[in-house]
Amino acid sequence: MSGNFPFGFTPAGGGDEPRPPFGGGAPFFAELERLLSWHGGPVNWELARQVAVRSLGDTDSAVSTAQREPVSEAIRIADVWLDAVTSLPAGATAAQAWSRQEWIEKTLPVWQTLCDPIATKVAEAMRTGISSGLNHLGGGGIELPSELRGALPPGLDLSGLMATGGPIMQMMDRVGGMLFGAQVGQAIGTLAAEVVSSTEVGLPLGPVGTAALIPAGVVAFGQGLEIPEDEVRIYLALREAASSRLFAHVPWLRAHVLGAVEEYARGIAVDTEAVGRVMRMVDPTALMNPERLSEALGEDVFSDATTPEQKAALARLELILALIEGWVDHVTDAAATGHLPAAGKLREMVRRRRAEGGPGEQTFATLVGLSLRPRKLREAAALWEAVREARGHEGRDALWAHPDLLPTAADLAAPEAFVSGASSSALDDPIGEIEKLRGAPPADGGSDGPDNPDR
Repeated sequence: MSGNFPFGFTPAGGGDEPRPPFGGGAPFFAELERLLSWHGGPVNWELARQVAVRSLGDTDSAVSTAQREPVSEAIRIADVWLDAVTSLPAGATAAQAWSRQEWIEKTLPVWQTLCDPIATKVAEAMRTGISSGLNHLGGGGIELPSELRGALPPGLDLSGLMATGGPIMQMMDRVGGMLFGAQVGQAIGTLAAEVVSSTEVGLPLGPVGTAALIPAGVVAFGQGLEIPEDEVRIYLALREAASSRLFAHVPWLRAHVLGAVEEYARGIAVDTEAVGRVMRMVDPTALMNPERLSEALGEDVFSDATTPEQKAALARLELILALIEGWVDHVTDAAATGHLPAAGKLREMVRRRRAEGGPGEQTFATLVGLSLRPRKLREAAALWEAVREARGHEGRDALWAHPDLLPTAADLAAPEAFVSGASSSALDDPIGEIEKLRGAPPADGGSDGPDNPDR
């Protein structure tokens, strides 16, 4: 029966009688009006924040002073140990312990940067998917419910209301912001209940210069491992401190990663028909239940990458995330060896979380249909280890001086050639490679040599 009613008037409880418009309650309408007043972009981020925080339920609590001190100490120890295995200096000027709600609040600005381009695509698909149905209202294509017919002024021109930029389409934009805001909020809230730090998902989500652990997440991570909590905390602090060093002292990296996500989002294909079906099925009372909206608007609305440009953008994004996480895995293991007896067991726990579809992979899949591949992360870590053995940690870290010096996807598959220098001269003379990339003559005055077509 729902297919016989326009958006917002699906029958209640599967019966034949339509619901009154807007649920028939003044408090409901007031709340709906407040939510629809959002003017901050394609995602209603205030709703997203509320949904994320609400999804935590009673599982979260404020961080006590007794919890903050061990986190600060763990990050201090981590930085001392990392000094011996990487040439990148400490990157965090502040060590903090966050509650799960604090993680939501402090990472929300970066989520907004990541998700707004994708939400714009969804909003466009929503307008297209619903406009065809709206254009038939009152024209014989779809019969209006009697409640709505009686509420409309005589002679009302529906076509003007439903034109591009008209009141109804403006409302649809705001409903779209609510839909995506509910979905994003649900995903971020789920993520907040699982993460252990500000950089666990491989993205620079937290404020610049801040290394943070979530004590509740650290405890949950160590459950069942039979490893002392302080050892678990230090191992996770090593990962957080290593990520902080990378993003703090590789000046192009943060913008490069966020730009790669945005580039991928620009080319994302949204299934207009799927979005249109969702919009025609959702009734106004569901707008007050973000969990139902999140279920309705799922990852199936995102089409697989099909164009060469989209596939290339996806490959670049997967590669840079794999290189970052692989480097963090590698230097963390190097720093922990000889200090933490359970380092191997903790490393396997991290890998298991990834292999089982950890929080980062699930969030990407929910928001943009992107899944990180554990195989590539392991290959990246193995390549970084091979480079360290051949060139030392100074030579390994020098490759972060410019994005064009980094290994390619082909290098991950065949690391021996990259390590030996057969696939690139960057390992032999990284400074010379940087000068060539900047257009400066080589230091020895020699030839620039052939360009590497892979870079």
